[in-house]
Amino acid sequence: MEIEKSEDEMHVMLRTFKSALSSFASSPDAFRILSSVPKHSPPHSLSTSTSTLYVLDSSFNPPTRAHLRIARTALTEDAGTAPKRLLLLLATQNADKAPKPASFEQRLAMMSIFAGDLRRHLQAPSETDAGAAGETAAAAAAAAAILSIDIGITKCPYFVDKAAAIARADFYSDETTQVHLTGFDTLIRILDPKYYPPAKTLAPLEPFLSRHRLRVTYRPDADWGDRGAQDWYLRDLKDGKRVREGGKVEWADKIEMVDGRVEGEAIISSTKVREACQRGDEEALGELVTDGVRDWLLEEKLYLDDS
Repeated sequence: MEIEKSEDEMHVMLRTFKSALSSFASSPDAFRILSSVPKHSPPHSLSTSTSTLYVLDSSFNPPTRAHLRIARTALTEDAGTAPKRLLLLLATQNADKAPKPASFEQRLAMMSIFAGDLRRHLQAPSETDAGAAGETAAAAAAAAAILSIDIGITKCPYFVDKAAAIARADFYSDETTQVHLTGFDTLIRILDPKYYPPAKTLAPLEPFLSRHRLRVTYRPDADWGDRGAQDWYLRDLKDGKRVREGGKVEWADKIEMVDGRVEGEAIISSTKVREACQRGDEEALGELVTDGVRDWLLEEKLYLDDS
């Protein structure tokens, strides 16, 4: 098990992230890796040998057990080629969300804590966690032992630009396949021509979907329809019904729909976490976020004023 960071180390990390954010903001860079977990990784030669890079792009405001599930199932069930690596990506310029209520340096600190919690979770999974794809607990633990998780930031607000910035960076090999972990709501935005001016067609997705993949979690609810409706949305692409918008039939083979929470399982959201923080409900926090993130939220008294 990895050694927990001391309180002093965590606050040093906060100051380090704040300084790094300032440096990044004044630089021409569109993407930058700020740290890796465990701390001794990459080194650079190892990161450039990565075959499959899983990208979990979120506001992490804060990281939740829903993020944990998405990352864990991808790392243990997806058929991506080893060696594998995970990138937790935070956009410092987001098309729809302002940087509140938690500061970016606080989110980066929580992402680092979450990365350590994820590695520990993989090293000691439950039987349910390990058995979904026939993977044993020992295999999951072995994968966790060599897994490195990168903490990255980007100035790009839109998906296609983020993916291109990662591909251009010299941190990963040109041969690395990106697998972006998204929800169905994000897939809707990715395949919405309005995000690709001035022509407003899906043609800008070609460089990405010609070599990379999307792993999309079903979001069956009143807003997005049931699982069947979400399958039909992807089937329209496969059946050529998006060709006039620039969508290609073969792209459907690069998009995998996967299960999220099981029926009857409580919905986890960052909003619920922030509400639990305001109530001081430690029990609810334990169900919504990982142990390390919960402890940090309570220690830092985050989200008490969610405005």
